[in-house]
Amino acid sequence: MAQTDHDSSDFATLQRLADERWTCRQFTSEQVDRAKIEQLLTLAQRTPSWCNTQPWQVEVTTGEGTDRFRKELLEHIRTTGSTPDFEFPAAYEGVYRDRRRACGFQLYDSVGIVKGDHEKTMRQMVRNFEFFDAPHVAIVTSEADLGVYGAIDCGLWLENFLLGAQALGLGAAPQAALASYAPFMHDYFAIPDTRKVVFGISFGYPDTTHPVNTFRTARAPLDDQITWHNS
Repeated sequence: MAQTDHDSSDFATLQRLADERWTCRQFTSEQVDRAKIEQLLTLAQRTPSWCNTQPWQVEVTTGEGTDRFRKELLEHIRTTGSTPDFEFPAAYEGVYRDRRRACGFQLYDSVGIVKGDHEKTMRQMVRNFEFFDAPHVAIVTSEADLGVYGAIDCGLWLENFLLGAQALGLGAAPQAALASYAPFMHDYFAIPDTRKVVFGISFGYPDTTHPVNTFRTARAPLDDQITWHNS
């Protein structure tokens, strides 16, 4: 009975963290203690991977390192087009388009951007490359030879990172936008061509008073996602 109770409690904790986790789009300037960041990364390091290859390599910025990275990336995107290492989605059709638009509308509504206001929409997009004022950024890469499976393993690592951040009272924003400027990342962090940039994460303490952090996205019901085969 004690083991059953323990299992139930563990699941309830995991369920709560998954339910409460959200994408933070405005951070305070407070630095996260190095020991807490290492605690978070140690948890993420427990991620399972194909043949235990553990393909993720992570560049982490702190303090002035984040400020310099932010400044130089902003200068770069003003003059250079995006070139990701992994192809971005070719299109969003049907329900995927609907979900994407719903998320976008929630974001714009939260900060008072009306439909058709292209100037403010662009300004909000640029916030990605300001890291939403986060004091820390992680850039995650995978070994190129491992292909899509290395990227999948990095996605598993990301989920553990996000849940760990939630458990530690931190905010985090997983960002494909940062991976869209992969050549810059390769040059800036001296990442070899044998690796591919998968995504970035801005993280720190969330500014819970900012309206952009007030909305939450929905999840589809199981019946929309799961097909059972009983015979």
